[in-house]
Amino acid sequence: MTSPTVPIEVDDPINASILGVSEDKVQGFHRDPVQAIADRAGVDLATVIERIRAMLEGGTIRRVRQTLMATNLAPGALVAWRVPADKLNDAFDFMFERDPFSGHVVIRSTDAETPGSAYRLWTTLKTPVGYAMTKHCDYLCQQTGAVEYVLLPAKKLFALGVGHVRRRGLEPGARTAEPARVLDVAVVDLTDHEWRVLMALKRDVAPEELGPDLWRHRAAEINVGLDDFCATAENLNKRHVIGRFSTFLEHVKRHKDGTVLTRYNALFHWAVPDGRQMDAGLEVGRHMIMTHAYWREGGPAFNHVNIMGVAHGSDKQLVLDHKAAIDRHLEEAGVPINYTSVFWGGRSEIKPSEISPLAYRDWCDREGIDPDSMRA
Repeated sequence: MTSPTVPIEVDDPINASILGVSEDKVQGFHRDPVQAIADRAGVDLATVIERIRAMLEGGTIRRVRQTLMATNLAPGALVAWRVPADKLNDAFDFMFERDPFSGHVVIRSTDAETPGSAYRLWTTLKTPVGYAMTKHCDYLCQQTGAVEYVLLPAKKLFALGVGHVRRRGLEPGARTAEPARVLDVAVVDLTDHEWRVLMALKRDVAPEELGPDLWRHRAAEINVGLDDFCATAENLNKRHVIGRFSTFLEHVKRHKDGTVLTRYNALFHWAVPDGRQMDAGLEVGRHMIMTHAYWREGGPAFNHVNIMGVAHGSDKQLVLDHKAAIDRHLEEAGVPINYTSVFWGGRSEIKPSEISPLAYRDWCDREGIDPDSMRA
């Protein structure tokens, strides 16, 4: 157990240096990811291990894990659900507690009635290769009382990474010198061996695991040599299956010291003329306040919005100021905005989505579902 005298606050200068790297700067697979954090943060390894352990045990960091590019491993979508008000919280609980393929689960609201504002529950969904998202959603409707859903798969991703600590204090309009990086959505076929390595790789890191031998223990769990384990992961990294090694901050719930990292979680919607989605995404994604930006087609339920993105902040007006700066930039870049709206996040929970076909069959068994009935 870490000493209680070790600082766990994000405002501590050493912690801030570590988190400025560890949230989203260690991209891809590293044989020694904790050392990579230490090198880039300019903090010695022993201190990095001590501080991350303390923040993890203290709840400042909610999880440490190697992320995967889930969009390249399983078909997925953002899902908007219309649920009767009296069933909304129970539906939230079901999605979070009983559906391992739903990741982010958020209840959202709008400041005024807008197209799509009746869709209060929002989730991310991954269904492993071979299984149908529509059948999965139909089953969730039966279980939760949801009366309608809209699947919003990503056509392109324009991402800058989470980096909540790094984003504090950003001025509205702050953006990178170059347009955002575009990530394509294409599912990669994996062997059973590659799936075994990935499943061992992606599990949350316990405080006692943090250190230079992190992957040695994971390789031993699946009876694979360390060199084979790392070579497989490096190959998967080249195939754009590996995301980043990351410390995920508890950014909505209150920390033990009473602070809350962010109070407002905004899902921005823009409708731009058909054919201009790429142009708009490249410009929206370069704004540093954006943690996620996507090309998703909202259809008539959402007034045909086609660019969506998420931003966080501690002040609602400041979040809106960031949104206004992005709007102005799009217009200046020659991308007309036909319609725009903001959906605010309320109650929320986040967990990594399961993506393995084996995990899907296990879930079907627990739910009493014939797995073949859920196939695409």
